[in-house]
Parts: sequence; C-alpha cells; structure tokens
Amino acid sequence: MTLLVFGRTGQVSMELSRCAPDAIFLGREAADLTDPAACAAAIREYAPTAVINAAAYTAVDRAEAEEATATRINADAPAAMAQTCAALGIPLVHISTDYVFDGSGTAPRQPGDPAAPVNAYGRSKLAGERAIQQAGGTYAILRTSWVVSAHGANFIRTMLRLSETRDALNIVDDQIGGPTCAADIATACLAIAEQLIADPGKTGIYHFAGAPDVSWKDFASAIFAAAGRDVAVTGIPTSDYPTPAQRPLNSRLDCGATGAVFGLARPDWRAGLHDILTELGKGRT
Repeated sequence: MTLLVFGRTGQVSMELSRCAPDAIFLGREAADLTDPAACAAAIREYAPTAVINAAAYTAVDRAEAEEATATRINADAPAAMAQTCAALGIPLVHISTDYVFDGSGTAPRQPGDPAAPVNAYGRSKLAGERAIQQAGGTYAILRTSWVVSAHGANFIRTMLRLSETRDALNIVDDQIGGPTCAADIATACLAIAEQLIADPGKTGIYHFAGAPDVSWKDFASAIFAAAGRDVAVTGIPTSDYPTPAQRPLNSRLDCGATGAVFGLARPDWRAGLHDILTELGKGRT
C-alpha cells in the first residue's frame, strides 16, 4: 500500500509516522489546507493507493471568530481530497469528531444519529463529512473524541504542566466522553485504509473512541494517580468554566459498527495513558 497522509506534526500524523514510516506525509509547506486545489494536486502527483486526512483546524475556541478559515480547512480541503480520490478510485480515510453532535442526553451516539453541532468547529467538521459523502468515492469517516498523546496540545500534557505548580484543581465533571490515544487512532486508520482497498463496500461513517467513558474530572484524577502527582481534583459544572465555544456534555460514541465491520475494538485509554506517561518520563516510579 502506498499511503499519502495529509498532516505531519499533528498528534495522529506523528503516530502514523511511527507505524507507517514509508508513507508520504504532507505538512503545511507541501499541502496547505487553506488551498484545496493544492491538496487535490498532491493526490494526483503521488497517485497513492490510499489517502488519510489527519490534518485539521482544531482550535475549537478560536474557530468561533475564524469560522471561515476553519471551514476552508475542515470542509473545503476534504471536499477537494474526496473529489480527487473518487475520480482516481482511491479510498480516503478522514478523521472527524464527536463535536458534530449537540451533546444532549446520555446515550452513546450512533453513526447515523442526527448531527447538530453547537459550535463553529463542529459545523466546519460536519460540512467536511457531508462533502466527502457527496463526492461519491470510497471513504471512511472516523469520528473520534478527546485525542491525547505524548506530543502536541492535549489534556494529559496540560494536566501534567499544571501539576508542576498546583496542588488543587477544579475540573469539569459534567462532560462525559471517551479519551482516545492518537496511537490507537493511527493504528485504526491504517487498518481501515487497507480494508477499504480490499472492500470498498465498507464505505461509511464510523465511531472510534477510547473506553471506558469518563468525565474530564475523573480523567484528570486518573492522570495524576498514574503519574504519582498529589493533586486534589474538585468537580465543577461546565457553567462554572465558560469558554468562547460551547462544548457538548455528552461525547459518548457507540463504536459497535467499527468493531463489526473492521474488527476494531474500543481501545482502553488507561493502557494508552500508561504508554504516554512512560514516553514522557512521567510515570509513577
């Protein structure tokens, strides 16, 4: 398989470079997602057997003021990728988000449930999903949540940084979801790409999130326990921690279809947390 990956320095693309070092990785300097035509041209130039789009505009709060830019990167660029892949008969794996849902209720969301994003980032990602579907090619849209790794900006690294100077933290406890390690997402994307090549009939939208579901507060407590940090964590409601972009309270994703179709079970984020802390040299000694 000749694999072309959009993204080079993001959490998932960095993990992809570890497990697929022979893949072609395109950073912003090679394929700027604000220029959809450049993305299409790159696919035509390299003529891969599969494409993974691991690049995105992910600054959720900033997107409230930059929705046009977020939409250009998260919708227009994937549209160009999908149209080119469809024309060339190349499967596309695209990473999306739980933020396409409104976060109501407590039941895990099914891939076919109605989407109703509550912020600009979610709207831009949903527009990208719809453009990929409309292109008519072979694709897998993989919605995930709460991505973490040993690199980049993510919750684990933020908690570790705060624990260097704080012995008590207030953390939101009414948002529930599945933390998902970037390494697990990378492995899933590769498996899905290979299976789409063999069976285009597996085209569709799927969910992939870590288990078990947890609140941010309880996730923080698990991080501190695993890292041997003595930090008191107090749960607070989302209303006590206002942000420019509204966050969904329910980020639970039903991943049953992903297991049934691709044989990919939900990964245990606790094992991934151990690996991340070990890589960072922050594990309990």
